[in-house]
Formats: sequence, structure tokens, C-alpha cells
Amino acid sequence: MPKLFSRLLLLAVVVVGIVFALQYREALDAAALEEWIAGFGLAGPLVFMLIYALAAVLFLPGSVMTLAGGALFGPWWGTLYNLTGATIGAGLAFLVARHLAADWVASKTGGRMKQLIDGVEQEGWRFVAFTRLVPLFPFNLLNYALGLTRIRFWHYLLATYICMLPGALAYTWLGYAGREALTGGEGMIQTILMAIALLALVAFLPRLIKRLRMRPMTRVDIATLQHSHIGSETLLLDVRDEAEYQAGHISGAIHIPLAELPARMAELEEWRERPIAVICRTDRRSAEAVQQLLRQGYTRPLLVSEGMQGWEQASLPVEKADLTAEAQRRRGIT
Repeated sequence: MPKLFSRLLLLAVVVVGIVFALQYREALDAAALEEWIAGFGLAGPLVFMLIYALAAVLFLPGSVMTLAGGALFGPWWGTLYNLTGATIGAGLAFLVARHLAADWVASKTGGRMKQLIDGVEQEGWRFVAFTRLVPLFPFNLLNYALGLTRIRFWHYLLATYICMLPGALAYTWLGYAGREALTGGEGMIQTILMAIALLALVAFLPRLIKRLRMRPMTRVDIATLQHSHIGSETLLLDVRDEAEYQAGHISGAIHIPLAELPARMAELEEWRERPIAVICRTDRRSAEAVQQLLRQGYTRPLLVSEGMQGWEQASLPVEKADLTAEAQRRRGIT
């Protein structure tokens, strides 16, 4: 009972705080914030980090805080204070979510939602690092969402602090450049150019991180695939679109289009530790499918080199299938 009461009390405090903050979010003006923080003198940085942390918990826009940090404290100290405040806020939101609902989520989730959570937990700090370097999800919401998983808190916190550094530095410098532009400080042009360069670097990060996340792949050539016992010893997974598959496919292949693979991964569960040869028209989409399988813990995915293009060039037999009942339903035929 005391535990339930503490959870309800915490939930009430957080909800009231979020509603209040959202109602008055327009008052969070960078200029007014700078003037107010400056009034605290030497205690200004501590007050700023506290406000930043509360902003992260209460779903207030962190961009305003980051720009204000750059304008108030300069690019270097501003980055430190922005990064520290944001990380403290991320940690608090994580702990709130874990205390309120992690046990309930663990007991109630099943099926595909459980697979998604399990996949995130298997990645652990690597998933946190990726989402901080490549901000695909809203920062404030992600903090709460990750608290519902069993990712270790200190792994989460360290990955957050380290991997938010590039973005924090870029946007802090942008705030500093904005102040320099308004005041006409020395080196204004160089400061603005540096801010632009850092923003460009942050924009390039998704492509770089995608390459770094690529895991080594084992390939199988057409000749080896031809003599494989497809369906008994090796699963042949065709990830082409439906029209391509219907036009001609290898006998015994299982068809799951690449776009549907994340949602239908459970269909391959019995092959988790057995060979899965992935084929597409060429290597590009099949390589992406192999990476998805590796990230989900499948131990023996194989990339079919040259794909169906190589199979057809070798004049090997293909089957052309009539539309299945499912395919007819999707196309509105039945």
C-alpha cells in the first residue's frame, strides 16, 4: 500500500507539473531566461542546470534552454552546463517511468510489443547511444519510454551524456553565435561559420552511425545456394516486393517483404540459430534485412551474393505463383 501511494503521489506531481509547464511554455523566452539566470551571479550555472533538468522532465523544449546556455555561458562552459542539465533531466524522467510503470509493462506486454522491448534491451547502451547520436525520437518522450525497459540506469546515463555531446556542442555554439551576431562581437563571422560547420557535422551523423552499426555479414554464392537443402537445412527468405516475388521466385522460398520484416520477425523464430539465406533482386535490400536479423539475435543469417539477378543470369529455374488468398485480399481482388 505505501508503494502504491508513493507511485500515485509521484504520478500526480509529474502530471500537474507537465500540465502547468505546457500551459506556460510560451513564457519560456530565451532572452528573459538569460536575464533571470544572470541575476543569480555565481550560482547561475547551478540554477540553469536545475531548470534544464526540470524542463526535460516536464516536456518543455530543450532547444530554448540549449540556445540560452550558449548565449549565457559561451560555447565551452555552455556545452558543459547544457549537457549536464539535459542528462540529469533524462535520468530523472527515466527513474520516474521505471518507478511508476516498469513492473506493470513487464507483466502486461506480449507479442510484438514484447519483442520490440526485448530488442531494445538486447541492444542496451548501444540503443541509447544510437538514439542520442541520431535523434529519431523526441528527446523528452524517449527518456520516459526507455525507463519502461530493463536497460541498466548507469549504462543509460553514461551513454546519454557521452553521445549527446556532438548535438549539445553544435546547438550551444549556435546560441553563442546568435549572441555574437546581435552584439557584433569580435570574430563574429568565424563563430557563425563554426556553428554552421558543427550543425552540418551533426546532420551527417545518421549516415556515419548507420555504417558503424553494420555488423560483418556472411555471404553465400549462387552455386552454394543451388545445392542447399532449402526448407529443411536452410531457410531461403525472399525480401523483395510482392510483385517481384510473384513474377518469379526460387522454389521453397519464404516471402516477407523488407518493409514488413520488423513486424513479422516472429515468423522466423524457429530459425533463430539456423541458417537463413536472404535474397533480393541484388544485394542492397537483402543486406539491410541481414542486419535486422543480426540485431534481433539471429545467429546465422546469410547474404545471397548477386541475388535473384545472379540466379537468373545462371539460367536456374524459377517459379511463378498465382496470387495467394492473402495477396488477393490485400489487393482488393476478393
